[in-house]
Amino acid sequence: MTFETGDITTILHQHFPQIAERSLQEEIAEVGKIMHFRAGEVIMDYDSYIKLVPLIIKGSIRVSKEDDLDGREILLYFLSAGDTCSMSFSCCMMNKRSVIRTEAVEDTTLIGIPIKYVDQWMTKYQSWKNFVMLSYDNRLIEMVRVIDSIAFSNMDNRLREYLEARVESTGSAVIQATHQEIANDLNASREAVSRLLKKMENLGVVQLGRNQVELLGN
Repeated sequence: MTFETGDITTILHQHFPQIAERSLQEEIAEVGKIMHFRAGEVIMDYDSYIKLVPLIIKGSIRVSKEDDLDGREILLYFLSAGDTCSMSFSCCMMNKRSVIRTEAVEDTTLIGIPIKYVDQWMTKYQSWKNFVMLSYDNRLIEMVRVIDSIAFSNMDNRLREYLEARVESTGSAVIQATHQEIANDLNASREAVSRLLKKMENLGVVQLGRNQVELLGN
């Protein structure tokens, strides 16, 4: 499916019904830019200034943060169609460099909103303010879930929750990822992840393939 700039108003109706004010939709259509990213492409990297805030209309994005001490990455959450990145809002409104990396998990299409409009619309449009605040709330809940998982869950549960999050994000039960990539997201060893995936396969929870994992019963 391809998208053109003239389709932005229709796209907003389909994927962002909470952005309800007609004049706001028209402004987004006027200043927004349709952007495409291939699977594996970095959309925003660490220490870069944010120029655009994404409204995701197709695909899935991984959001991660780098550990300040040893440089290892930890997965924060996934974004999918209808989502935006609340941490992008924080960085652009405070004019600070990015502390996160966003990467396309699969081919992704989004509307890029120039940052100068983000703060303006907060006071101009109630639906935009509500949209931004709800995004903050949803992402905070997800990050608390990540912290709880790391602190209190065993690796079996963390792996299952990770696989379920990937499936929810992409809408497909087949997860295209190597064991090493999954281990990186979970900040775990590849050997541990491979062992647990094999255990899950023996239990009928997943079906393993070449560089892919299918979560069964979804």
